[in-house]
Amino acid sequence: MKFTRQASANWKGTGMEGVGTVSTQSTTLDKAQLSFKTRFADGVGTNPEELIGAAHAGCFSMQFSFILNESGFTAENIDTNAKVVFEDGTITNIHLDLTATIPNITDEQFQTAALAAKAKCPISRLFNAEITLTATLV
Repeated sequence: MKFTRQASANWKGTGMEGVGTVSTQSTTLDKAQLSFKTRFADGVGTNPEELIGAAHAGCFSMQFSFILNESGFTAENIDTNAKVVFEDGTITNIHLDLTATIPNITDEQFQTAALAAKAKCPISRLFNAEITLTATLV
């Protein structure tokens, strides 16, 4: 399967005083505010790091579900939180924190599936950063 998705950004002004927007093809984001404050302080709007975190958490959760299904399991619930660490101009770490409810799965099967999802997730494979994982079966 091959497909292409698009997103766009617009920026006006300097890096610190300028303002921008980001939009997605699906229009889920439609000119969402982007600025120095939304990235490096507590401004209203979004920033690249939280968008990367959302993309990674969503991709990993879906990949985990596929791997579970291939092993004969169906999750009742999968929650993934991605913590993206930006340090000295580089994303140095992304920590995935997975909590899931999956009937009839052992912890060993759960951990194996979680690690496989981390390795196979297309977003995980995209980054040149350490990607760590904590997985909790409930």
